[in-house]
Amino acid sequence: MTDSVKPRAARAADKRRRLTAAAAQVLHEQGVERTTLADIARVADVPVGNVYYYFKTKDELVQAALSEHTAHLDELTGRLDQLSDPLERLKGLIEAWVGRRDIAARYGCPTGTLAVELDKRADGTLDAEAGAVIRRLLDWAGHQFRALDLPDPDDLAVTLVSAYQGMSLLANALRDPDIMTRQGTRLIHWLDSLKAPDRTP
Repeated sequence: MTDSVKPRAARAADKRRRLTAAAAQVLHEQGVERTTLADIARVADVPVGNVYYYFKTKDELVQAALSEHTAHLDELTGRLDQLSDPLERLKGLIEAWVGRRDIAARYGCPTGTLAVELDKRADGTLDAEAGAVIRRLLDWAGHQFRALDLPDPDDLAVTLVSAYQGMSLLANALRDPDIMTRQGTRLIHWLDSLKAPDRTP
């Protein structure tokens, strides 16, 4: 069915979806300050005048981009949750990170870079929303470490996610995706080295 013959509500939902996905992409590639509504409209293939019908301000598009990041995270962790072993879920997370090494080397971590940029603004609302996406990842990782019966699972989650943010930043700063590959391998070795406490009496 072509766009012109779709029901009006379906066309509107499709435009909003395209704008949301485009906002996530363009804000990641260009940053908030350099991005215009016209940039997002062009990538979404939506007339720029239509953007204001769905999003009144650029901040609303930033919120939509953060929702898109949350949806991508939930989709990834949902797939990983199909694995029966929590350790394999954590390794799968690392493999997914490494699989996006070329994008990370060029633009950094989508949520991390957005969180840093938003933190420099005075209003203090959108940066908290970016932090909530990272908290969602920390909570999921902490749950996996807890399922492995490891001590300090939340701290282990912070170690894991901090390592990801660090390797993304370095890969981006040095334009070297191989950093992600090497550090991903080290993280997997680190996971393998963790042992649950011996509970034998």
